[in-house]
Amino acid sequence: MKPLHRLLCLSLVSILLLLTGCATRPVNPPIKQADPEYGYRYETREPQTGDRENLLILAFSGGGMRAAAFSYGVLEFLNRTEVVGPKGNKIKLIDEVDIITGVSGGSFTALAYGLYGEQLFNQYEKRFLKRDVQGELIARFVNPVNWGDLWSNGWGRSEMAAALYDDILFNDATFGDLERGKGPMILASATDISTGSRFIFSQRIFDGICSDLNDVKLSRAAAASSAVPVVLSPITFNNYGGTCNRQIPDWTKPFENITAPSRPAARAIRSLKNDAALEDSANRPYLHLVDGGVSDNIAMRSVLESLEMLQALAGSGVKTPLDHARRIIVFVVNSVSTPSTNWDKSATPPGTLDVLLKAAGTPIDHYSFEAVEQLKDMAAQWESLKLIRNSAVMKTNKNPAIAAAVQGPDAQIYVVDVSFPVLKDKAERDYLNQQPTSFVLPDEAVDRLRAAAGQIIIESPDFQRLIKDVHAELVTLPESVKTP
Repeated sequence: MKPLHRLLCLSLVSILLLLTGCATRPVNPPIKQADPEYGYRYETREPQTGDRENLLILAFSGGGMRAAAFSYGVLEFLNRTEVVGPKGNKIKLIDEVDIITGVSGGSFTALAYGLYGEQLFNQYEKRFLKRDVQGELIARFVNPVNWGDLWSNGWGRSEMAAALYDDILFNDATFGDLERGKGPMILASATDISTGSRFIFSQRIFDGICSDLNDVKLSRAAAASSAVPVVLSPITFNNYGGTCNRQIPDWTKPFENITAPSRPAARAIRSLKNDAALEDSANRPYLHLVDGGVSDNIAMRSVLESLEMLQALAGSGVKTPLDHARRIIVFVVNSVSTPSTNWDKSATPPGTLDVLLKAAGTPIDHYSFEAVEQLKDMAAQWESLKLIRNSAVMKTNKNPAIAAAVQGPDAQIYVVDVSFPVLKDKAERDYLNQQPTSFVLPDEAVDRLRAAAGQIIIESPDFQRLIKDVHAELVTLPESVKTP
């Protein structure tokens, strides 16, 4: 054989060996018996927070690095802001956070804070925010050394992305590491591409698929939550549902056998039924998860559904994990952007790609707005019902039907809207709206997103009302919340 032919043959064999691949996706382990007192779930973490009156929830939206930086700015604000309580005690606001929900880009910040706590403030900027994560992903995708893995069955671009996230941020940590920590409950969510329903990384959901969440890497949860369809491949999990005697929480049992919509918990009931459907592992032995923004781009649906169930159960005697709360405070950290276009100035319509991107994003943007407004409406409704119940007329009225009609939780809801539209500085608002949904941003954009988050909170009328209502005062203002 001639040297040239021999070289070509060796090259061809090398390529074929590369393409055969040997990578296999991680397999989530099964459990034989579901235990409602085991694993990473709110019910087991609630005792760590004590019987406090205030339930503080942060909801971090999707939006790539833009979302990661904006939500990190909220954590920075809470970390450097203290209040003095009515008894003279100093309270660091970040220590009051009970739950953080995160989707897509926001899930990275949520999971990283759950893992590192306050240590995150010394490393997140360098390790993730001001790093060309997108460029590093592309470099791995186009490297011939990795092509064999990419062609392996069940192992795709998102698994390769998860490996990168471990290298640069999560260090192979699992949800078991979060369970052992003392921080807030972190609820990262993805979308079940087969049904379009949310899939939340908590042991309560993993009981449905009879699997142990503690062994699942945080990097895979982040990869699933940010797996933009087509651009990235789904993250696949084995489903062993129906084999571990799953038990639903007592406070959800009143809704278990309801078939018709029930107000005000119709959406919550539908979500519970979607969770129960996971037990059909005979027909669904695998679950394929993609970007959580497809089903809930501001990580708010779980919050809304929980509050709906709380309202529906009011007066029933059924105990819920939220019964102790007198105030439910939700920071809606929404980095959804609405960049302007000049399309309407031309008779020529926008191109196909532009239309596809706009068509995909516009419904998500509108739903994000509606979800925030729904939460605000619920807050107003709860307050109105409470005023009616406490009125002199109701105290003398013995009609049980009327009493039942005005039944509701005694807690008060505060909604702190942390989003670009409420930023007073128009020039800064326009700048932030132009930042793309990608996993790389200029350092200046990262800094301005972080600063804007603090600026919005300190100027928020709802935040100022909250501080006044708890008879506290701010004693440590942020170092600087002005635009660099």
